[in-house]
Amino acid sequence: MRVAIRYSEAFKSQVLRELEDGKYDSVAAAARAYGLSGVGTIRYWAKKYGKSHLQGKVIRVETAQEISEVKELRKRVRELEKALADAHIDSKLGAAYLKIACRNAGIADVEGFKKKHAGKL
Repeated sequence: MRVAIRYSEAFKSQVLRELEDGKYDSVAAAARAYGLSGVGTIRYWAKKYGKSHLQGKVIRVETAQEISEVKELRKRVRELEKALADAHIDSKLGAAYLKIACRNAGIADVEGFKKKHAGKL
């Protein structure tokens, strides 16, 4: 059973105020100091109480070459995922066809048949 922890408004305000006053250099430092499990809780409070400036922003600077490379890599991942899905389907179909063929040939032990004829399949 998961325990829900509820924090008072005064507690939330205190944490946000101390962050604003610079007592902690980051949201993570404040979370550690107060024993909070993650930074998401404090970030949620900051957003809720209009203190968005406390939610450290990440600015990513990339060259045109890096952006192009990322796009190419994402495209390649999509292609590989599609190829893997196709191979998976082909494998399932092959297994199904083998079962049908064995059943039609009167072979009850499909696994035994596969082991015996592994080099020929």
